[in-house]
Amino acid sequence: MIDHGHTDKTGRPVTLREVDADNWRAVADSAPRDDQRDWVPALAARYLVLTGREDTWTSLAVCAGDEVTGHLMWARDEDGSHWIGGMLIDAAHQGAGIGRAAVRTLASWLSAREDGTAVRLSYAPENLAAAHLYASLGFRPTGVEEDGEVVAELSA
Repeated sequence: MIDHGHTDKTGRPVTLREVDADNWRAVADSAPRDDQRDWVPALAARYLVLTGREDTWTSLAVCAGDEVTGHLMWARDEDGSHWIGGMLIDAAHQGAGIGRAAVRTLASWLSAREDGTAVRLSYAPENLAAAHLYASLGFRPTGVEEDGEVVAELSA
């Protein structure tokens, strides 16, 4: 379990946990709001398939208290940087600060690892909510685009 003391707006601890036999169904069934479907899949199950079929990404269950509320994944790039991707908070749990706390938790954990040089993520330029969230957490656009998305790096 990854826990850096971050909480949602109600005070529940937000932690990241291995996707396992006990929680994978709840993670897979996490679904965004309909207006977010331009940026994330209809279900987090797609991210689980991706991480199960490729060696690049590692999926994590996003939990608020003991409840699974979504999905987040991370990877290590060839240059030593770490990437955050595949964030999907279930529609029923949005607005409580869980996504913010989850990104802060994962970014803190990745920054503390000895094998990394930077923490990066990417988002669609038209996804203004993501751009605002990531900027408020200290991620700054690098000027690089990858697959049509803005690449942002956590400022030290």
